[in-house]
Amino acid sequence: MTVTVPDSLIPYDEIVQEALRAVVGRVLGTVAATQALPGAHHFYITFKTHAPGVDIPQRLIERFPDEMTIVLQHRFWDLRVDDEKFSVGLSFNQVPAMLNIPFSAITGFHDPAVNFELRFQAQDVPEGPEPHEEAENDGPTVTPADDGSNVVSVDFKRKK
Repeated sequence: MTVTVPDSLIPYDEIVQEALRAVVGRVLGTVAATQALPGAHHFYITFKTHAPGVDIPQRLIERFPDEMTIVLQHRFWDLRVDDEKFSVGLSFNQVPAMLNIPFSAITGFHDPAVNFELRFQAQDVPEGPEPHEEAENDGPTVTPADDGSNVVSVDFKRKK
């Protein structure tokens, strides 16, 4: 006899992912308060470059079209953190850049100084409404009357 577990009506996976992303936010917020990393701590943060809300220079998007890992260790500046995202200044090949990254775009966080690592499922990027068949009530559009009035004539046709 095989026991099947029913699908949950509570999105536990999403709740856990959100809570773990809040851990990243809290850690970065602590560092932002002093603009310095304590002790030997340093972070590798991986994120989706095309996720909604990500704002990075175009040259970085071209170089990392899907995912990018940044390192916060010795040279970073203006680290700012709020409930939804963080921003930080970093140099890439001696060219400074500001990166704005929502926590929802993060797929990995690693602090090798203490062997702490979190992995996240990439959140789906909404692509707009899915295509659908024409609804039965999607008939011809209304057409104004030719007599110059504001009356709109509607032609209701019945399907047989």
